[in-house]
Amino acid sequence: MTDLDLTVGAVCVYPTMVPAAVQALHGSNIPVASVATGFPTGLSPMRLRLEEIRYAVGEGAAEIDIVITREHVLTGDWQALYEEVLQFRQTCGDAHLKAILATGELGTLRNVYRASLVAMMAGADFIKTSTGKETENATLPVSLTMLRAIREYLERTGYAIGFKPAGGIRTAKDALNWLILMKEELGREWLEPERFRFGASTLLTDIERQLEHYVTGRYSAAHRHPMA
Repeated sequence: MTDLDLTVGAVCVYPTMVPAAVQALHGSNIPVASVATGFPTGLSPMRLRLEEIRYAVGEGAAEIDIVITREHVLTGDWQALYEEVLQFRQTCGDAHLKAILATGELGTLRNVYRASLVAMMAGADFIKTSTGKETENATLPVSLTMLRAIREYLERTGYAIGFKPAGGIRTAKDALNWLILMKEELGREWLEPERFRFGASTLLTDIERQLEHYVTGRYSAAHRHPMA
C-alpha cells in the first residue's frame, strides 16, 4: 500500500485529539478531520458548538464534520437549519465542512432530500448520512436520495458537492454497492476522495484482510489489524 501511495482519505478524531493526530500525521499528506458541534447529538449550546469548530481548526484540522439539529428538519424549520449550517460554514473558514444529517432520525426520504439541499445551500462541501451512532445509519435508499439531491444542486448551481455514507458499511463487498451507486448516479468523478468518502473504520480492516488474501492466498485474523 505504501508503494502504491494508497492511504485513507482522512483520519477523523474528536476535537481534543486533533493536536496529537496532526503531530502523528505530519508529512503524510493525510488530512486530519474532526467531529464537532456536540457530536453525535448536536444538542449542546450554539456557542459551545461553534467553539468546538474554532478549537479544532485552530489546532490544525483540515476538515470539520458537523451535526445538524434534527428538530429543524422534523418541524420543517428550513430557515433555522440553513442559518445553523451557515454559522458552522463561516466558523470553519478554509476547512472543509461535512454536514452529517443523521438520516436515520429524519423520518422520511422527503426530509432527507430537503435537508440535503439546505445543507448544500448553506455551504457544506460534503453531505454525510450518519454519525454512526444512530439505530439506522447508511442505507442504499437514503444514499440514492442524497445523491439525487447532489445531482439537482449541481445542475442548478454548477457546484459539485461530495458525499459520505457512514455507519454499517463493514466489508469490501458492501462497499462495492456504494461505488456502483456513485458511478451510476453521478459519474466517475465522484469516485475520487475529493468527492466521495466512506466513514467506516471496520471497512478498512476488511480491505486490509482482502489485500492480504490477494497477496498470500490466506485471510488474516481480524485481531491482527489495529482497527478491528
